[in-house]
Amino acid sequence: MNTQVKQLRRIPAEGTIAGVCAGLAAYFDVDVTLVRFAWAVLSIVPGGIIGGLIAYIVAAAIMPAEAAAAAVPRRLRRSNTDAKVGGVCGGIAEYLDVDSTLVRLAWVVLTIIPGAIVLGVVAYLAAWFIMPASTAPTMFSTAVST
Repeated sequence: MNTQVKQLRRIPAEGTIAGVCAGLAAYFDVDVTLVRFAWAVLSIVPGGIIGGLIAYIVAAAIMPAEAAAAAVPRRLRRSNTDAKVGGVCGGIAEYLDVDSTLVRLAWVVLTIIPGAIVLGVVAYLAAWFIMPASTAPTMFSTAVST
């Protein structure tokens, strides 16, 4: 019986800084953008930005680096084609394969219901910063080339 144990490793080739979040995403089989967003939120919410930074540095020092990059999974990205403000909701909708209006409506409702409009706006801005832009061509780039 050959059972291979999953190993938690940094993936510097797929990482933004040291590959810690990319390694966590590969280990838990989730999108790296979700891990980065969760890391940022968990670092900011309790007011522990310094703690989050120290935890990242310690994780980068402790986690061994992966030798070779594996297949690139589907990534959560901001949408170039379905964007009202920054393409965050459009990108989430494309990733989940749902209508972007439902994602926008859910974002607004979840922002207003708890009474945390400022937190909802800050979360949107954080997602805008963390989510990479889509590499798909925009309607403007195809119109110019024809």
